[in-house]
Amino acid sequence: AGDGSGAVAGDGTGPPAPERVLFPPTFSVSEIKNKQRRHFMFLRWKQQQRKEKLALKKKRRKEREALGDKAPPKAIPKTIENQRVYDETTVDPNDEEVTFDEATDEFAPYFNRQTVPKILITTSDRPRGRTVRFCEQLATVIPNSHVYYRRGLALKRIIPQCIARDFTDLIVINEDRKIPNGLVLSHLPDGPTAHFRMSSVRLRKEIKRKGKEPTEHVPEVILNNFTTRLGHSIGRMFAALFPHDPQFIGRQVATFHNQRDYIFFRFHRYIFKSEKKVGIQELGPRFTLKLRSLQKGTFDSKFGEYEWIHKRREMDTNRRKFHL
Repeated sequence: AGDGSGAVAGDGTGPPAPERVLFPPTFSVSEIKNKQRRHFMFLRWKQQQRKEKLALKKKRRKEREALGDKAPPKAIPKTIENQRVYDETTVDPNDEEVTFDEATDEFAPYFNRQTVPKILITTSDRPRGRTVRFCEQLATVIPNSHVYYRRGLALKRIIPQCIARDFTDLIVINEDRKIPNGLVLSHLPDGPTAHFRMSSVRLRKEIKRKGKEPTEHVPEVILNNFTTRLGHSIGRMFAALFPHDPQFIGRQVATFHNQRDYIFFRFHRYIFKSEKKVGIQELGPRFTLKLRSLQKGTFDSKFGEYEWIHKRREMDTNRRKFHL
């Protein structure tokens, strides 16, 4: 340095060099023509974004600690769920119309304890091994359920036989390319019938850190986020599969959790470790359902009257619009 200040570049006594900005504000990865270079720069850009986000988070945490009790309340993050478009059919538990409908619908005999659930589980014609094992495991989850195989019988012939033998519900597991991909749930004798697309099926041996085999105790049932009239009907269909009085000694619980119109099923065993801590083990199987249609009465593919049908091009135009 020849300006007489005595500071030598790099000796630590001069002013710190400004931090080099990795990417300018107008930077756009898509402008890079080379594919490998574009991918490499995208990863570096994502890394810088994470660093900036983490630094901002630490700064805010220090500010909150400095303010103590005077710190403003934490902002609620925006999610698709809490920005959901309001649905006019959302169920109010105190609504007299809803109470009347529940007292007179097809599930009223079950909720009035006039009927005991008895379930028939069957498959599409000539099922493969994975579908057969799934049905057998599903029968250990739902009490008083029986597995029979189609052997070429049409559903219209099976349903009268089920009614004659006092079955209250019929579950049909469909498959495609040896993988279970559909579920039909029909409440007997007067319906309704729901058709679901099934995905993400995991059998017990495919679940990591699974618990021991489930016992024969009647499980508890948890239904989450079935808030609309349609969702309320679907939730009552699932509830009607299980006996009213769970046996708490078995510590087993079946959960139907609705999130963004996807119904996630899980089967767990729990144990209370202390007054505040609970340990859970997943027993399996697990699967995800997506409602495709709800039909009045029992299964009738030609002349059935539909209450609701999922039409993708008309109904999926808004990500924040949900139907269950």
